[in-house]
Amino acid sequence: MKLLKRMNHLFVWGLLLVFVSARPQGEAREGVFNEDQYQNLQIGYSKTTSIVFPYPIKSIDKGSADVLVQKAGGVENILLVKAAKQYFLHTNLTVVTADAKLYVFLLNYNEDCPDLNIKAVNVLAASKEVLFSLENDNQKQIEQLASLAVLKKKKTSGLKKSKYQISLEVNGIFINGDVLYLRVVLENKSKINYDVDQFRFFIRDQRKSKRTASQEIELEPLYDSASDLVIPYESKVIKVYALEKFTIPENKYLTLQLIEKNGGRHLELNVSNSLTDKVIPIGEFSTEPF
Repeated sequence: MKLLKRMNHLFVWGLLLVFVSARPQGEAREGVFNEDQYQNLQIGYSKTTSIVFPYPIKSIDKGSADVLVQKAGGVENILLVKAAKQYFLHTNLTVVTADAKLYVFLLNYNEDCPDLNIKAVNVLAASKEVLFSLENDNQKQIEQLASLAVLKKKKTSGLKKSKYQISLEVNGIFINGDVLYLRVVLENKSKINYDVDQFRFFIRDQRKSKRTASQEIELEPLYDSASDLVIPYESKVIKVYALEKFTIPENKYLTLQLIEKNGGRHLELNVSNSLTDKVIPIGEFSTEPF
């Protein structure tokens, strides 16, 4: 009897083994580790490897303290990597960039360090998308919507200030989700180029008393379509600034401040709390070319 039970158990286990071995390779469970899904990187102790990403780096996580990582000085899209310990154990590095992409690298030690300068390859792009909080919103989407705001034919009137043959105008205020897009037209009618030193946004009290920190709040753009700007003489430039959604309280206004570099042709444009009446929905986000 015992022998019969033992034979039955062996028969069942045999069937299970046959079933598992006959299962097609393509039906492997999700989550099973596959090195081919990730970018392999060999780093050394005495050399530094540079990884170049297409967009600014938003987040970095290394799997081991045996690896050193930091952004390259003065830039946002280059990561420097090297070994903190010789012959460290196989580990990984995870990077999130501003275009909502996730990059995963497998790190191995190699003192010859053949990978000194590489371009990041997002092999997970098709299946791994990152959802940012608003302050780290998807920069790629914001950039594309800013481009769309430039092309929008609808205009806002009545928001213009001119002085010194320089004019500052907001001729379009658009919104998508929790982001406002201000289309700004800068015109230089003079014979001298206008070099922009600063372009800033403030929420200010309408009262004429001396301003204090509590009466002036600066708004930091999430994105602007050109960081360095010169307005050539007798020409016009259009820029778009993306700002986190806001409204202007009663007895306050939005100030756009234009400061000339090494010059005195400064302008300020004040927008009252009627701004909400001028906002135009920019439409659904599209990845199609504009």
